[in-house]
Amino acid sequence: MSENRENWSARSGFIIAAIGSAVGLGNIWRFPYVAYENGGGAFLIPYLLALLTAGLPLLFLDYATGHRSHGAPPKAYKQLMKPAEALGWWQVCVCLVIATYYAGVLTWALSFIYFSVGQTWGSNPEQFFFKTYLQTTDAATFQWQFVGELFYPLALIWVAVMLILYGGVKKGVELANKIFMPLLVILFTILVIQAVRLPGAAQGLNAFFTPNWEAMMDYKVWLAAYGHIFFSLSVGFGIMVTYASYLKPKTNLTGAGLIVGLANSSFELLAGIGVFSALGFMAHSAGADVKDVVSGGIGLAFIAFPKIISSLGSAGSVFGILFFGSLLFAGITSMVSILEVPISALQDKLKWGRKKAVTLVGGGIGFISILLFSSVNAIKLVDIIDHFINNLGIVTGALVSIVMVSWFGRSLMREFRDHINAISTIQLGRTWEFTLTVVTPVVLLSTLVLALNALISKGYGDYSQSLQVFFGWGCIVFCALGALVMTKIKDR
Repeated sequence: MSENRENWSARSGFIIAAIGSAVGLGNIWRFPYVAYENGGGAFLIPYLLALLTAGLPLLFLDYATGHRSHGAPPKAYKQLMKPAEALGWWQVCVCLVIATYYAGVLTWALSFIYFSVGQTWGSNPEQFFFKTYLQTTDAATFQWQFVGELFYPLALIWVAVMLILYGGVKKGVELANKIFMPLLVILFTILVIQAVRLPGAAQGLNAFFTPNWEAMMDYKVWLAAYGHIFFSLSVGFGIMVTYASYLKPKTNLTGAGLIVGLANSSFELLAGIGVFSALGFMAHSAGADVKDVVSGGIGLAFIAFPKIISSLGSAGSVFGILFFGSLLFAGITSMVSILEVPISALQDKLKWGRKKAVTLVGGGIGFISILLFSSVNAIKLVDIIDHFINNLGIVTGALVSIVMVSWFGRSLMREFRDHINAISTIQLGRTWEFTLTVVTPVVLLSTLVLALNALISKGYGDYSQSLQVFFGWGCIVFCALGALVMTKIKDR
């Protein structure tokens, strides 16, 4: 281990930070809308299977990779196989792309703290969110129209994130999680309790928990489930490899992994209950079906939760401020974990100091983020980039990392298993190896091929070809070129 490399203060610090990375906007913002767009109850079974057959096995693999190497993904994978450094830089680039639009969504949370004061969204949160606040354009091409209400909070988000990153692992990342995670859990639980008491909540919960067997035959539902598991658990794109690299030599890896996985999925199910209860309430009030009460799943949390907050009457304003405030900081801790990957990777590769790495990474990506997501295109770009980078970028990185170890490095599987078992309470055996060798690669490869075919032949949604080519496929090309260029640069 490098003497200069930082460590968590204790195993508990790592677990809290890992939960902070997993529990955030991915749970409250992304999971409900992905479930909503993929059939509600039809999504839960693929989701749980994806957790067991891919999420947890790959989480343990990421832990072992980072813990053994004490480095970010490029360094960690290079130690396994020299050509695999490119895979590490692919994952670094995926994190850079995610950071740009993740900050945009955090901006919405920050703005809704202010909107909660007088419940500015009024009686129609959907109209307010899309048209009044985001000022979403109907134009098919990219529009350079500036939205001041998005620019200033977005700039503030980037300043706050960089200040945390300047603080380092203990004083920045770990401390931020210890403060804001407990507050989020308490407030969110209270909000969900209020949601299930609303008239019509049962109608929404039926839509959430009743499986649609016909919808489950659609490969897109399965791809969405696997893609979301990787995004939510922070596996397959370098975060947990990086976080595990800061662990001390003797750490219970499987115990920590199960705690993180359980906390993450429990919180997502809680978020689903809250959102679908609100959808049931909205459907009950409008005399419509749950599937017809809102359009545009990507903005679901910013439509459903204001509806719940409004149901609290005069107390709703105070609660809205506290809730969106907690959501904001939980999202910031996740964003910090995303940016920690490229920062740590550049420190390993170029021997930069932490302040230099934070300044260049945060400043550069922050500028691009502000340029794109303080415009009238914000929600379109979030939707397009999120779809491509999760369903292609993350899944590809995860698939290659699994195949590299389980198919072309059989001795590595045994080394990883022995490394984990030597320091962990829960022992990994042949089931773990079989899952990573057969089940996960076959499922991921099948769904990835089908998804590629669909995107090439049909495109995504109703967006123009120019938007999809530039911001969808463009992100994938960026990751490939970034991996190629950074691999060619000599270590310092």
